[in-house]
Amino acid sequence: MAKPQVVVAPVLMSKLSANAPEFYPSGYSNYTESYEDVCEDYPTLPEYVQDFLNHLTEQPGSFETEIEQFAETLNGWVTTDDALQELVELIYQQATSIPNFSYMGARLCNYLSHHLTISPQSGNFRQLLLQRCRTEYEAKDEAAKGDEVTRKRFHAFVLFLGELYLNLEIKGTNGQVTRADILQVGLRELLNALFSNPMDDNLICAVKLLKLTGSVLEDTWKEKGKTDMEEVIQRIENVVLDANCSRDVKQMLLKLVELRSSNWGRVHATSTYREATPENDPNYFMNEPTFYTSDGVPFTAADPDYQEKYQELLEREDFFPDYEENGTDLSGAGDPYLDDIDDEMDPEIEEAYEKFCLESERKRKQ
Repeated sequence: MAKPQVVVAPVLMSKLSANAPEFYPSGYSNYTESYEDVCEDYPTLPEYVQDFLNHLTEQPGSFETEIEQFAETLNGWVTTDDALQELVELIYQQATSIPNFSYMGARLCNYLSHHLTISPQSGNFRQLLLQRCRTEYEAKDEAAKGDEVTRKRFHAFVLFLGELYLNLEIKGTNGQVTRADILQVGLRELLNALFSNPMDDNLICAVKLLKLTGSVLEDTWKEKGKTDMEEVIQRIENVVLDANCSRDVKQMLLKLVELRSSNWGRVHATSTYREATPENDPNYFMNEPTFYTSDGVPFTAADPDYQEKYQELLEREDFFPDYEENGTDLSGAGDPYLDDIDDEMDPEIEEAYEKFCLESERKRKQ
């Protein structure tokens, strides 16, 4: 294995041999180690890459500040076909074995695909990565119906491929950036494999994949005049009706259909802002308070004769004592007649009245 030609990134614990000259007293004459012996404790490529992958897993926020140094180190180290293959496999395994690393792994793959300089005859980094994914993809039908361990590994691959589709950028000759069409086709077939074997964990994986990529997939299919998403939703509805999956999973599938019907939860703001008025907003008076006339007839600000009725209400309130919101009489001595009524109030009526007051206060503050 070739030794690194640049300094190892500072985030790693570089190993310094205890037999290096710095650890010997001056004048020590028995130091006869060769260069290879001195460097034998440096990390190998797998150790170095794995250390960095673990570091990103624990501290994903360090990606932006340390990825450049990592790529530079790899450019001085990965100089053979075998080394590049080994690098691809290490990243693939981390992205499909650590659930929280699939997104970070896809970002890492995208960066290295644009910044690794080696491009051997066997293929550059992106080509080797896609070849590795294809190996797993070709076993999709067997994996989807395999045992629990096999299916779990397959699901991790499916979600990583979804992240790759969203994050792996393909730059054209004129500078435009697109997504890899091969991954879009692959995701469609992976969904077919999952729905064709409607076990609970397969369906849960399909739901996760569609929540992750559904909006982008549908937009892309529509641009090409395809109805693939309609077909996917139809399969989901068939599964809900016919499959022997659990009630919870059926509920998840229905929620996904509902999410898609709401444009995948995306909200598009109107192009021009208009201030709401009774003329252009049918819900303008929705939260307006309701008042009552002396005859008990309800009315709101939406009524044509609102001003007249409201003025009558204000004049009618002048016949009552002045009270604060907490019920305190501001006029001084209480009314003996009203005091007698309060003392004799039925407990049920009193409880209902308190609830009414609390509800009225809540509505008023909204």
